[in-house]
Amino acid sequence: MNVYSRLFIPLLLTLSLAFAKFFLQEKSKDWDGVFSYLPKINTVLIILGITWCLLIMTRILKDNLLRKFDISQENNLKARKISTQINILQKVGNFIIILIGLGLILLSFESIRQIGVGLFASAGVAGIIIGFSAQKAIGTLIAGIQIAFAQPFRLDDAVVVEGEWGWIEEINLTYVVVRIWDQRRLVLPTTYFLEKPFQNWTRTSADIIGSVFLYTDYTISFDALRDELDRILAASPLWDKKVKVLQVTDTKEMTVETRILVSAKNSPTAWDLRVHVREKMINFIQKNYPEALPKTRVVLDQRKE
Repeated sequence: MNVYSRLFIPLLLTLSLAFAKFFLQEKSKDWDGVFSYLPKINTVLIILGITWCLLIMTRILKDNLLRKFDISQENNLKARKISTQINILQKVGNFIIILIGLGLILLSFESIRQIGVGLFASAGVAGIIIGFSAQKAIGTLIAGIQIAFAQPFRLDDAVVVEGEWGWIEEINLTYVVVRIWDQRRLVLPTTYFLEKPFQNWTRTSADIIGSVFLYTDYTISFDALRDELDRILAASPLWDKKVKVLQVTDTKEMTVETRILVSAKNSPTAWDLRVHVREKMINFIQKNYPEALPKTRVVLDQRKE
């Protein structure tokens, strides 16, 4: 069942209830007891039907807009940006529609309307009380709207949050779901991303640079390492042929630190490329320069007393 066919049933029911309202208004004057409440029930059902139709219409509008932006493509920065905004705006719209629907249902009852008038007279005090009690909920809602427009992250962005590396899977008004690399889900409130630092690896583009660190003895040949890196990357389809660097970045008492930088089209590919390069470089050192593996030197004093 597509989205348009889903709209047919609630729309038909709402129109039927609207036509029935004229009949009930005329006949209910002669009814007593439980039957006298039928017009009120009919009004509530009409409001629910209209709310239902509006929610489905927002879904139709969202689907039609997202159809133009495919986030499955490699160069999907613009698509992810628009998809994030549309998804959050639809949730905001749904929240407002439901809130207005509930308000209209309450106002349709005379007794509740009179209570509302009384509360309105003391709106100053009530507003302060409600403001304090709902401060966190309102702040979370506003944070969701801020994320939709400021966009510190988007759908399918690669992020590092709470020491975990994964992708933004869902962005809701009150919480965000991060899909961790091992298929776990990290659920965080939207306010977290506005109050605490986190890493976004694909903020401006999907491609990313990965690093590999090697620790060897001082006797290693760096020219040989560079030649082997060239050979490994030339044979690997994971490398996007943009970044290829091998540098000595640190020296310690026992070892030399060598950093390799390689680039890939996206973060999952960069991870696989780093693992591949690390494994092949270690194999190369083991086979060709076993004496250059990290070692501890001991000098024995053989002088005779």
